[in-house]
Amino acid sequence: MYIADVVSSTRPAPPPFVRLAGHPLRWQLLGELGRTDLRVRELVRLTDQPQNLVSYHLGRLRAARLVGVRRSTFDARDAYYHLDLVSCADALAAAGLALHPGLRMAPGPAAAPARRYRVLFLCTGNSARSPVAEALLRQLAGQIEVASAGSHPKALHPNTVRVLGEYGIELAGRSPQHLGAFEGERFDYVITLCDRVREVCPEFAGTAGKVHWSIPDPAAPGGTDQDTYPAFKRMAAELEKRIGFLLAALSAAPVPAADQEVR
Repeated sequence: MYIADVVSSTRPAPPPFVRLAGHPLRWQLLGELGRTDLRVRELVRLTDQPQNLVSYHLGRLRAARLVGVRRSTFDARDAYYHLDLVSCADALAAAGLALHPGLRMAPGPAAAPARRYRVLFLCTGNSARSPVAEALLRQLAGQIEVASAGSHPKALHPNTVRVLGEYGIELAGRSPQHLGAFEGERFDYVITLCDRVREVCPEFAGTAGKVHWSIPDPAAPGGTDQDTYPAFKRMAAELEKRIGFLLAALSAAPVPAADQEVR
């Protein structure tokens, strides 16, 4: 036996992330879910693979906590899959360390996007999810022009004001807006936060990206404001996490040639 064979046989197996994500279909599923939350039938269409095969590989990714799933609030027979961004980041970092101790992934300083973006958040009532997303994105990246609206606007939920207060954001007195108010306007991203509004979301001319984040309505369980406040805190925390990854993607995006000429 050669020395090289002995060394090779003592090397540990590749980390779980490498083994899982290295499969072409699973890698494609991760990529599609990194862009937007999707239902199984949409993933079947995008991958051009049988539903049973897609479901099997989604199950493998769920077991590894690389993707998550939530029952649709629009149609309980449906479910939306999403990429677990934090788990994927941790798994990638562990894979780098397994290869070489010098490949430690450390978060770098937050970089501002290279150009100005316009982002619109939508939900049903414009009373909880979308105004929280709007306020958090504005706080994290003031150079981004951001707005929010709803398909059936209603008064701002008291817990929305309360939870944003924990982030140092004052929102009391804000009036809800109907999504029709932005008809004809151009946005770089229109992000739906509610499964119901995704079904009725109009097309916005010239919009570069239409994205869905399936976020549960924190007020849906009912009860007193005190009862539902923990759900509002979870909603705000998830939005903060997703917005952080969105900003990282925008910062890494190349500047279109037309914008470079203007600059």
